[in-house]
Amino acid sequence: MDLETFLHNLHFDVDKVSPTDWEVDWEDAPLPYKLYRGLPVFPLSLEVPLTLEEWEAPKKPNTRRISHFLWYVFGLTQMSQSVFPSTNQGSELMQSYRRFAPSGGALYPNELYVYLKVEDLPNGIYHYDVAHHRLILLREGNFDSYIAKSLGNRCDLSACFGTVFVSTMFWKNFYKYNNFAYRLQGLDAGVLIGQLLEVAKRFGFVSGVYFQYLDRAINHLLGLNGEEESVYAVIPLTVEPMIWLTNRGGRDELVSASELCRELEAIQNNHYVRSQRIKTFPMLTKMNEASILESTQLFRQIKEREKLNGASQVVTLPRMKRLSYDLASVCHKRFSPDIDFILGEISQSQLATLLQEATSAYLYRNDLDEAHKVQESRVSLSVCLNNVEGIPDGAYHYDSADHALRQVDIGDHRLHLQSGMSIGNVNLFQVPLCFHVTGDKDHLISELGYRGYRIQQMEAGMLVQRLLLVASALEMGGHPLLGFDAELCDEIYKMDQQGNTSLIEIPIGPYRPRPWLKGSLQS
Repeated sequence: MDLETFLHNLHFDVDKVSPTDWEVDWEDAPLPYKLYRGLPVFPLSLEVPLTLEEWEAPKKPNTRRISHFLWYVFGLTQMSQSVFPSTNQGSELMQSYRRFAPSGGALYPNELYVYLKVEDLPNGIYHYDVAHHRLILLREGNFDSYIAKSLGNRCDLSACFGTVFVSTMFWKNFYKYNNFAYRLQGLDAGVLIGQLLEVAKRFGFVSGVYFQYLDRAINHLLGLNGEEESVYAVIPLTVEPMIWLTNRGGRDELVSASELCRELEAIQNNHYVRSQRIKTFPMLTKMNEASILESTQLFRQIKEREKLNGASQVVTLPRMKRLSYDLASVCHKRFSPDIDFILGEISQSQLATLLQEATSAYLYRNDLDEAHKVQESRVSLSVCLNNVEGIPDGAYHYDSADHALRQVDIGDHRLHLQSGMSIGNVNLFQVPLCFHVTGDKDHLISELGYRGYRIQQMEAGMLVQRLLLVASALEMGGHPLLGFDAELCDEIYKMDQQGNTSLIEIPIGPYRPRPWLKGSLQS
């Protein structure tokens, strides 16, 4: 299967992506976290703060603050147990460990690595050991110059106390979802990045996301086998004034990955994933290889595209005061209802706050936008409304610049949306707000090559996490779904004329408390 056909099927003909006889080997499932063996270990503080209400003043962190930061970004926060009926007239118990950032099937295919220059720790490259809340030293030393070259000298690493690397381990959710894992991995990485950016703000850290870097050089620095695991994003962190460059600006000559790799010796560290029968995933490997950047000459920026609104009725939403909330509390109570949604009326102020907060806080530094220019987001929101105060039921596009809903089609679309679900795990007739994150139908491939696809999925995931956090702050739940008919949704929103498509579906609304036993892993 060629790559363009593969990406088309990932969205519009999912049955063609994976073999029909695929069986999940549950007994040989990988761990949802990576475990390194035989390397220096640095325990982190377990006494994490109970609230994250106020934004902290910028100051260089020590190990204790780094420990709190990493726990709120990606640490284990909750254990849950579910009982399912089995075929031998008994029941089976499934136990999972949750984090504040959601993940498809709670499989967490991403890993976090950090380059740190803080007191109490040797300077160097670390892996965040989620299972034990500790840091594993992979490579000691100062790597400012190496990482800066990998980023095309677009970031002053000497002003940063740390740099986060978000990677994807392909097998961790391929074992269950086969090739469909490729779509999930980008979205999961984006949700994690979205959580990281929000937590960074509360800790007074300034951050920026680099989607373009020399892949082989970064993987070489971390000691990763690129056919097993690869970095998807690089995120420098600072508390100092710094100029964030989005292009090379002629500062240095072009750098190639092969040249840069020769500056460091290779490292091969022993790690454990539990699976004994790891299958090959040729399409994921092929997509990853097609996305690799071998030279800084290949770095690109995206020009702002012309906005096509067309004639339509407009519902102007009220401008709301910025929402103030305790991020720790919101993360703890974030919940993904399925059968637990209940249809309640949504006020215009709730809808306006949800849309305003999710999109305004979504703006972030990145290496795709032109420097010193606020560009329209590459992903946006459309929504099917039901039972919203003062707004007719129907399908709408949200115009974030004007803070208004542009009417597409009046009427109740819940039956169509329900019929488009591949698994009926959510009753959409009980959902007042059914959002769709939308983006370019060509997945930015025309401008960024095949790397554009995973970048688009990450940006979609970042917006999803913003929606979920704000919904939680408003006492509502959201349930991200990929089992929906994208073509049907595109027809509802009349997206053909815009060249866009629906990337992910998120029903949001009130929900009833679920009767369950759950335990926090927070001290």
